[in-house]
Amino acid sequence: MKTKFITFLALAGIVLVLNTCSRYDNHQQMLELLAKAKKAGTDPGNMFNPSSKLVYMDSLLSLPHNTSSQISYCKYLKAQILMELGREDDAIELYEEVLQLANPLQKDLINRELAIAYLRKGERSNCISDHAAESCLIPIRGLGLHRDTVGSVKAIEHYMQMLDKNPADLESKWLLNIAFMTLGKYPAEVPDKYFLPAFDEDTTVRINAFQDIAGSLGIAVNNMAGGTIVDDFDNDGYLDLVNSSMDLEEPMHFFKNNADGTFTDMSVKSGLANFHGGLNMVQADYDNDGDKDILVLRGAWKEKFGNEPNSLLQNQGNGTFRDVTLISGMLSYHPTQTATWNDFNNDGWLDVFIGNESTPDNRHPCELYINNTDGTFRNIAFSANCDYTLYVKGVTSGDYDNDGWKDIFISTTSGQRLLLKNLGISKQEIAFQDVTAKAGLAKEKGNSFPTWFWDYNNDGWLDIFVCDYTFQRTLAYYAAAEKLSIPAGNPDKAMLYHNNKNGTFTNVASEVGLNKVIFAMGSNFGDIDNDGFLDMYLGTGNPPYQSIVPNKMFKNIKGEKFADVTSAAKVGHLQKGHGVAFADMDNDGDQDIYIDMGGAYPGDAYQNAFFVNPGQGNNNWITIDLRGTKSNTDAIGTRIKISFTENGVQRSVYRDVNSGGSFGASPLRREIGVGRANIIDDLEIHWHGSGITQRFRNVPINQFIRITEGSELIQNVPLKTFVWSVNDPLCISENYASKNMKIEF
Repeated sequence: MKTKFITFLALAGIVLVLNTCSRYDNHQQMLELLAKAKKAGTDPGNMFNPSSKLVYMDSLLSLPHNTSSQISYCKYLKAQILMELGREDDAIELYEEVLQLANPLQKDLINRELAIAYLRKGERSNCISDHAAESCLIPIRGLGLHRDTVGSVKAIEHYMQMLDKNPADLESKWLLNIAFMTLGKYPAEVPDKYFLPAFDEDTTVRINAFQDIAGSLGIAVNNMAGGTIVDDFDNDGYLDLVNSSMDLEEPMHFFKNNADGTFTDMSVKSGLANFHGGLNMVQADYDNDGDKDILVLRGAWKEKFGNEPNSLLQNQGNGTFRDVTLISGMLSYHPTQTATWNDFNNDGWLDVFIGNESTPDNRHPCELYINNTDGTFRNIAFSANCDYTLYVKGVTSGDYDNDGWKDIFISTTSGQRLLLKNLGISKQEIAFQDVTAKAGLAKEKGNSFPTWFWDYNNDGWLDIFVCDYTFQRTLAYYAAAEKLSIPAGNPDKAMLYHNNKNGTFTNVASEVGLNKVIFAMGSNFGDIDNDGFLDMYLGTGNPPYQSIVPNKMFKNIKGEKFADVTSAAKVGHLQKGHGVAFADMDNDGDQDIYIDMGGAYPGDAYQNAFFVNPGQGNNNWITIDLRGTKSNTDAIGTRIKISFTENGVQRSVYRDVNSGGSFGASPLRREIGVGRANIIDDLEIHWHGSGITQRFRNVPINQFIRITEGSELIQNVPLKTFVWSVNDPLCISENYASKNMKIEF
């Protein structure tokens, strides 16, 4: 018997070693796969690899027998590539050189490029190299004004020349007004005929201004477009931060919340710094071990050069992450930036739907990975009728018809949007049905980008938000057209599909005030003033440098209207906006906002922003951390209903557990405003997967609580509140950052 026991232990040890080696090998293999993908993308045909394009253009310029016109054209193209690399001075020199030899039509084109080159030069010397909390915030004032004025002065000179020749040039008109603003000369010195009004005008709804304090906290990572996750990755109750970049040259970053108002850069120690690339990420405890894991999504926009592997990073529970993509069965090579975790088959384990980007020449079907409950997944997208080959830019999941099964909404730039109804178990696997037309969602055609399910009016039925992404011109043109009330030709702006509670939806965007020029990319939603109604913050932009338009914040007015409060909130950042997270990072009861900034080229990288909420009044709140037992551990998909009495009126607030929008990830704990209620009369939790419903009565407000599925106890979670200055703009400094940031290797 003793011999058998020793043999058993030896075999168990061998299995453990083999398993550890397997995990190590898979981890290393993924790093090698990423290195290969990076090498494959080093190609002049890759529009997002300007370094390779520069080498190729120099080779063309070195060819013998080039004509003067060929040389000029190649230099013009080279100047554009230098702009993509952030070498504005070199680009300006080349533009000025070819301008001397150009014909009148060519001069107009080169002048346009010179103008934006000078504007970018001003941004680099002021907003990036001399970054301040107010840099690039519309309206530009205070520390946002340029001290080095050369770039904007020269930009104004070129824009004035173009507008004198063509006063109807709306793109130049918009950028001219921005240039004047950077010098503190808007509106006084803008010529009347080129003046655009109301850069600082919101609706009559006013809110207290947020302030960007990312620099003072040492979390203002300067990178290209990427993803953001705010959540508790070490189970200490405090929210940590992870961000990424689409560039395979740029690593992921992980900042641990030290529970004292500071962060420690754990990027290297956690192992995340080894992983490069990832335009978006989304978190979930896929293996139900109590630790949140990360799915990194790669390759978006790069088309044939976007065959980059995603990464499933398993949280080891000791401050480190390990790539388990290969052994989990999730290795694939499809360009993507969007995925949604949910328990689609109601077995208590999280599955994931991934939306991929297909073109006529490169077909990349969507994937649906069902959790095998043993750390592995199987892709059943084909048999489940959801393997669509579209250019998918956003996916979200939720139970729109309240039948207990999670459905899927897909946003694309293929000219259509899809609502897929989950039919439940069919022949031992789940299946979906396209109900887009039946639901009334096929009426509007056009490209779209970010999307999410939410209950914006608290009626207990999930609605759908999706943002249009249809354009033929730079976004500066559309922004100027809106200021002047000129029809701009884009068919839709934002769509808010109200759930009619009968399987159909109605687009009420115009009725609720969302008929605005937005062009959002990274976006998310939350409740900035704890009134119980969900607001949203939308990161805007597209790759052209001329697309300098502000990010947008909309406040929800009692589920009936949305008010543009961008300027009042001081969150109208002009740089490209990507992954967004709403999160109460200082534990004071109101939600702050972290956003990953930066564009698609190295020259368009920018510091990320953390907008701290100063408080918006005296509304109350509760933060609920749910722990599933029969349901998935993170309780993703679980529905919360909070009922209370406010000013003598009974009302309810509904929330689903998820990370929010399709581009950016908020914490999975629910941070819920309850208005002026003094107590929660009834807290109802419908656990997704198990179907168990629990109710708690007379729950105190303004506290952090944890509820475990099946337990009748409410656990109070004592968390420290941090005091971050939002009044002293000088707190945003490199010295402060260096004193308050720790880096662990």
